[in-house]
Amino acid sequence: MVSFFQSLGGKRAGGASAGGDASSVLKKGSVIDEKVGEDTFDAALETFPGGLTFEEDTAGGMGRHLGVFSCTLLIIGRIIGTGIFSTPASILGSVGSVGASLMLWVLGFVMSFCGLFIWLEYGTMFPRSGGEKVYLEAVYTKPKYLVTVIFAANAIILGFTASNCLAGRSCAGEWLILVPSILISAGHSAERWVVRGIAIGVIVFATLVHGLTPRLGIYLMNVLSVFKIVILIFIVVTGWVVLSGKTRIEDPHANFRHAFVGSSHSSNDYATATFKVLYAYSGWSNVNYVLNDVKNPVRTLKVAGTLGLGITSVLYILANIAYFSAATKTEVLKSGVTVASLFFKNFFGTQAQKALTVFVALRCENVITVTFAAARVNQEVAKEGVPLPFGNRFWASNWPTGKVPLPGLIAHLIPSVIVIIAPPPQVAYPFILDVEGYPQQIINFFIVIGLFYLRWKKPHIHRPFKVWWPLAVFFLASSVFLLINPFIRPANKVGDTPPLPYYLYCLVGIGVMLFGVTYWAAWRVVLPRVFGYELVPRKDVLSDGTVVTLFARQKVQ
Repeated sequence: MVSFFQSLGGKRAGGASAGGDASSVLKKGSVIDEKVGEDTFDAALETFPGGLTFEEDTAGGMGRHLGVFSCTLLIIGRIIGTGIFSTPASILGSVGSVGASLMLWVLGFVMSFCGLFIWLEYGTMFPRSGGEKVYLEAVYTKPKYLVTVIFAANAIILGFTASNCLAGRSCAGEWLILVPSILISAGHSAERWVVRGIAIGVIVFATLVHGLTPRLGIYLMNVLSVFKIVILIFIVVTGWVVLSGKTRIEDPHANFRHAFVGSSHSSNDYATATFKVLYAYSGWSNVNYVLNDVKNPVRTLKVAGTLGLGITSVLYILANIAYFSAATKTEVLKSGVTVASLFFKNFFGTQAQKALTVFVALRCENVITVTFAAARVNQEVAKEGVPLPFGNRFWASNWPTGKVPLPGLIAHLIPSVIVIIAPPPQVAYPFILDVEGYPQQIINFFIVIGLFYLRWKKPHIHRPFKVWWPLAVFFLASSVFLLINPFIRPANKVGDTPPLPYYLYCLVGIGVMLFGVTYWAAWRVVLPRVFGYELVPRKDVLSDGTVVTLFARQKVQ
């Protein structure tokens, strides 16, 4: 506890560091694949709170080892999780009709590409790890460290899906769904603690693989991503066979006649369903979080982002058509979170369903992909000097291998385990989906506003990619819609997470951000005034080459 409050105030003046001073070690302005102008580096020096130059921020670790192929699979593997196999039934239940459901999947495709292009402009301006953390810091420079701490609060407190801030996916939520599917299909009962034990074991395994054998972790990510593509292609092709009318499915076109009958008229229903669609598409910004590990980051980001999202978007829409061709609307609604299993049952029969459900569950987890990116974001937060328990040097390091941030992986592991153990899955999973979406829309809103601000205030910054402004406006309008409408009472008056209030997930997301504001105020304002000291920053180089900003408390005379 004492060390925690010491970290809140920074290290005491005169404290020694094993690494040394960064200023004499690293230089600014190295060349990457495309010309990144000196203005970009100058802007980074002016705006990023910790003051780390591009070279300092990218120092340490394995260096640039991810190419276009691995980055494309990193995006595909992150996007394709349980979302496409489990959320179609929930989305249909919210909007009330097959036509409206399919239209939301198309809308999710459009919104995701708009978001991707915005993130490409930011990522090519500031090609360093951290994603939204970097972009918010580049725009909202005052009060210093405020957006950094708010972002850190989301990344750590909501660490079971650190990516709320990573536009991401819940490891805990996914495995609360996947494990029962595996057990039931294998003929075993899905007892509560059996499910939790297996889920914890998988997440611990992913943490150790990435933390101790990084090359193996990347190989596993690539292999699993290829399997995910194969599974979706298999579902899509099977759907075409069903639509041909030459299978045992009596009327494969039934759901597409009068497709919009029964559509909801509540904007809340559409907002909540859109969160779930965006959850299924989330992950298109995955490479933005690990750019320090990417070869030719500007070029690779543009190619991999477009390829990864484009491939999965087409497969997603075709997979939904396949689902609705093989089952009635009523069957899909009753399937709950097992719509893919229902698809296999109707087409192949019960025995094949069991085998194929296990296959989907085993191949469609993305825990390994999630933890890979989440650890890098946690490391970037620690590098900037945000006070953390046990000190920033530990959380920013690549201990113990000197290549990958095992401490950052542990920071993601802890809240994931808590979420697996604490709440009942029936309530936890849909609530996690919703609580993931709302804070991300707050971040998206400020990201787009910041994009226009940078174009106005700093037009000289080199932009290797520039999004067409109407796409950014559309993305901004979508974010505003998704921020307002969840507070409007839904048609069923209870939402999709009873007995929890329908607006609770919004309040939780806002509460986490307000906690970040409070934490920042205590660290930067209240404690220094009460105890009469000021925070003096300095840079240290850790033994693995990582550069981190630390603070000394200097008594005010």
